[in-house]
Amino acid sequence: MTEQEIRADYRKITEKLIEKEKTITTMESCTSGLIASLITDTEGASAVLKGAFVTYSNIGKIMQGVPEETIEKYSVYSNETAIAMAEACRKTYNADYGIGVTGTMGNVDPANASASVPGRVYFAIAKENKTEVFYRELSPKPSRYEYKLAVAAEIAKELLERI
Repeated sequence: MTEQEIRADYRKITEKLIEKEKTITTMESCTSGLIASLITDTEGASAVLKGAFVTYSNIGKIMQGVPEETIEKYSVYSNETAIAMAEACRKTYNADYGIGVTGTMGNVDPANASASVPGRVYFAIAKENKTEVFYRELSPKPSRYEYKLAVAAEIAKELLERI
């Protein structure tokens, strides 16, 4: 997908959330806030985005409600951590949807080297009574930004089916 197509998908997501009077929040690691940024590119987004966390480090995730035991047991790069991220941000902001995303972009993470595999991404979508988790392996990209856009495209595809 092109960047324009990804941005168009996020416009649709934001418009659907506004139309349905639903709210969303994110806890982002590897995407560094890009998902929240894409949501806010549409006028009226303040009605739906309650806030967002960029938790690039393990301690950042823990400080925002991800259990340290989850990271220790499963690693920061896992379905379980993505679920904990989505549920923690949704709870903090009392939002209808919470998005948690973690993964490795381009190079091995020296702070989590044993679990870090470039291109592996985990993300979760939390709703009131259900959290779904997704795993993707991305093909190599020429830049971190292109990795982030690829992850944003994957998240958008799943969100559009669920909102």
